[in-house]
Amino acid sequence: MLRAYSSQVSRLLRVMSGCGLTASPPSITSPGAILGNKRSYSNTSTSPKTGIMMLNLGGPETLDDVHDFLLRLFLDKDLIPLPAQSQLAPFIAKRRTPKIQDQYAKIGGGSPIKKWTELQGAKMVELLDKMSPSTAPHKFYVGFRYANPLTEDSLDQMERDGIQRAVAFTQYPQYSCSTTGSSLNAIYRHLTKTSSHSNIQWSVIDRWPIQQGLVQAFAQTIREEIRRFPEEDRDDVVVLFSAHSLPMKVVERGDPYPQEVGATVHRVMEELGYSHPWRLVWQSKVGPLPWLSPQTDDVIKGLAKQGRNNLLLVPIAFTSDHIETLYEMDLEYAKELGSEVGVKNIRRSAALNDNPTFLKTLADVVYDHLQSNQPCSRQLPLRCPLCVNPVCGKMRDFFTSQKL
Repeated sequence: MLRAYSSQVSRLLRVMSGCGLTASPPSITSPGAILGNKRSYSNTSTSPKTGIMMLNLGGPETLDDVHDFLLRLFLDKDLIPLPAQSQLAPFIAKRRTPKIQDQYAKIGGGSPIKKWTELQGAKMVELLDKMSPSTAPHKFYVGFRYANPLTEDSLDQMERDGIQRAVAFTQYPQYSCSTTGSSLNAIYRHLTKTSSHSNIQWSVIDRWPIQQGLVQAFAQTIREEIRRFPEEDRDDVVVLFSAHSLPMKVVERGDPYPQEVGATVHRVMEELGYSHPWRLVWQSKVGPLPWLSPQTDDVIKGLAKQGRNNLLLVPIAFTSDHIETLYEMDLEYAKELGSEVGVKNIRRSAALNDNPTFLKTLADVVYDHLQSNQPCSRQLPLRCPLCVNPVCGKMRDFFTSQKL
């Protein structure tokens, strides 16, 4: 994600300084101030009682959407804090748009993440209406951070629909302040600005890294992909669980993401009976500062030198296809780098997308959450020990104080 969108930020800062572009910033304080708002998407349902907002990064559906997507991303201080952000973000977004458009052109002209999220949400609420009639009808809402439908627009739609009970359901199984935290902060900010008289009762599914259905779905995709290797090579496959990296300065504040990704990996390998050697690796590093490592591309190169010629990439922190799987993993790693270093077989296991086990898992996660009558996990109230974002504390107080 950040690797695709924000390389050269430090160089651009120097360029802007030399061009006299770091003077007093214009009065731009939010993505909405620049882009305006568009109506959000949600599924249709008659008088819904329970709304489930599916939180994710989102992605541009068309090449024309790339610029606005990048602009929102670079304006997000939770994700990428920049000096003179309201001025620098538009500059970077405009500069980066042609390159990112080229990348999306190579994977079909846009991100499929909305398509998959809508499919997943529709199946989830269909199952929930049967599993939990006391909270039915259920309606899903897509809440993307940087693409339409935006989180803020979907929140407004939930109010118009008369939702009584709302669940913020992160589609990142492993919690990070940069992903789930950013989405929850956005919800908190918007509700405190616009919903002082709202009667919606909120709760949040903020992480689910070792949910059994999730583990089983990952294990299924791995088994299926290993069977696609030549029979004589199957026992030699090395499984590389690849997750989006984080800057070490974020990790060192106490972000739980590395531990939760590691927990998912170990549960999946346990489900597989530890059938193959494996490593947890990290992709999408940006810039010269330290990030979680080893990096996926470096590991591929290192294993190739050791004569390991059968590699399976597993997108362990992604629940649907998007640019990190379709472009970075499939094209940059499997096709280009694999050919460059002479790996015999390098494949990627399928994203969970419309995997039946995974679709049932989404409903199970929400059902268990509704039955628990708890506003959030036991982990959410605990801020990172070295947190520097005051909104994080207010967001956590908001969700933990909900009376269900």
